[in-house]
Amino acid sequence: MANSPSGDSVTDRVVRVLETFGPDRTVQTAAQIGRRAALPSSTAHRLVAELVEAGLLERDDDHRVRLGMRLWELALRGSEALRLRQAALPYMERVQARVGEHTQLAVLEQDEALFLERLSSPSSGANITRIAGRLPLHASSSGLVLLAHAPTELQDGILSKPLARLSPETITDAAVLRRTLAEVRRSGWVIAPGSIEAVSTGVAVPVRDRGEVVAALSVVLPRDAPTAEPLEALRAAAAGIQAALAADRR
Repeated sequence: MANSPSGDSVTDRVVRVLETFGPDRTVQTAAQIGRRAALPSSTAHRLVAELVEAGLLERDDDHRVRLGMRLWELALRGSEALRLRQAALPYMERVQARVGEHTQLAVLEQDEALFLERLSSPSSGANITRIAGRLPLHASSSGLVLLAHAPTELQDGILSKPLARLSPETITDAAVLRRTLAEVRRSGWVIAPGSIEAVSTGVAVPVRDRGEVVAALSVVLPRDAPTAEPLEALRAAAAGIQAALAADRR
């Protein structure tokens, strides 16, 4: 791709445009996209127009822009995330029906936990997680499972930086976090009360495929709710997902 006078490629600029969208920002004007992507106004309007023409973005009747259906379609073609979600969904439904609280599936994406699916009921408690949303690895039960089984260099990189405090009980001490990760690997699960919100407790287990941890399965419970039954349900579901992934490869 040709470079701009500033040295960034067309691919760089397109990615910056797409990254301006998020769970809390689904619709924007071309001018807003340009400011958030740090692009000249003329470049932003041209790129937006080209992406709309390609179907990767869409305009509404007020000329505001949102992510296009074709982008969603292309992302799912042959996606390993889609395969994992499809294998996990029946087992997640069983957990959610049994526990009655938020049931989530997350994967490691760079240095964050990316949530592929969340099942809830009207009576489920507080939860800030959203599908396609992200959380820091050190600050959620799913993230702790993923970080515990992440490559050593990723662990060291996160432990070497200041750890953001999302709640008073978020682990922000590197030595404590390192011990917690070792315990997660030893036990095969984690219970994280108040790590993100004081009113909630996260419980998570690893999901494996061919021996490697590929995801974390979790529930978000009211703070003082019993954890034994949810943990049992999660472990049974993780085993079922592993079997489904193995069967899918045959």
